Amino acid sequence: MTNLFKGAAGVSMAALLGTTPASAVEIEYWQYFFEARVTAMEQLIENFEDANPDITVKMNHFPYADYRTKVAAAIPAGEGPDVVQLFYGWLNDYVDAELIQPLPDDLFPAAQIEEEFFPMVSAMKQDGRYWALPTAVRSLALFYNERLFDDAGIENPPQTLEELVATAEKLTKKDGAGNLTQVGLTTGMTAQDHHWWREVLLRQFGGTPYSDDNRTVTYNDEAGQEALQWYVDLEQTHGVTESTFMDEPQAAFKAGRAGMHIDGSFRIGALNDTRGLKWGVAELPAGPNGDRYNYASYWVNAITSKAEGEKYDAAVKFMAYITSDEAMQIWLETVGELPAKPSAALTDENTGDAVYGPFIKGLEYANTTVFVNESAQRQAMTDMVSRIELQGQSVAESLAQAAEEEQKILDEYYSE
Repeated sequence: MTNLFKGAAGVSMAALLGTTPASAVEIEYWQYFFEARVTAMEQLIENFEDANPDITVKMNHFPYADYRTKVAAAIPAGEGPDVVQLFYGWLNDYVDAELIQPLPDDLFPAAQIEEEFFPMVSAMKQDGRYWALPTAVRSLALFYNERLFDDAGIENPPQTLEELVATAEKLTKKDGAGNLTQVGLTTGMTAQDHHWWREVLLRQFGGTPYSDDNRTVTYNDEAGQEALQWYVDLEQTHGVTESTFMDEPQAAFKAGRAGMHIDGSFRIGALNDTRGLKWGVAELPAGPNGDRYNYASYWVNAITSKAEGEKYDAAVKFMAYITSDEAMQIWLETVGELPAKPSAALTDENTGDAVYGPFIKGLEYANTTVFVNESAQRQAMTDMVSRIELQGQSVAESLAQAAEEEQKILDEYYSE
């Protein structure tokens, strides 16, 4: 079978996608601002334009907080992007609002996508057709500060949750008044911890977040209570962290004020640019029974409903390139996010890499949350922990309330 997504060269891609427009065509590409992502896309656009001199790609990027609003306002007005980047958890919103259109079946056949991409991309399929595809996927891992490890006499990163707590205790520092000046481990549900709790800790304690059809919340049980108790004990019992420390978990780690930090592979590029920070990466610690789990997510690219005629043809061509193996390797080396195809990700060089390797291994045992409203479901997790830490609500009560709130979100979506 011919690989439709491999050809980065203009000749082979043009043959696959038909004749090119007679005159120059300009299309727009939008993504949210993240410096490493912008740098990577600039390189991809340059490569694509070199191979397709009759097409110009104009990139726009916006602060994350404003991004969804700008996309939602521009496309219905016939403005904005022809190809847009969106978080996989937003797909339902974009489809329902008619902001994007399905990928053409002849050039992006479902069977071939499922053969070439990691299985998690199947969440982009509705009614037998794919609506979007990623250039890269992400998993979680444990970042650790090598200098702080050396200062504390710690030789290796923790392999289990028990070791994680013990290591964090050695790395934690407080002033004379008992205030934290250095945390052993960063925490914060507004960052990546809601994924870590939902798809990793919960499963390690024997629970599951949702039913097999993803329509029912299933974490309000004994396993859920144990997983949540373990998480809040990091701050309330062990004193090795503080969710508000330096406002953002990644900021504390970048400043050298945190010994360990759980984050996604997308953080690699930013950490590489942090002067004076010496860090390493390890797989997420195993659970009480030795089980390893991980969370995988991804941003996807889609063709918007605005793209028509020559712009649509150019957008399809651009989609083919930014989901090619070549594009995925460039994205890995620039951003740190992992190729969305095993053929690009599972090379000996990538799996053996001291930085990329732990993330790629994590993909082998990762789960992907099928969100119906990612921001609202994340907020439910954030509020769950806040009620315990700030209001003194019991773990059991707060967990039950979170489950009830999230179930309403699911019911509302599926009832429509």
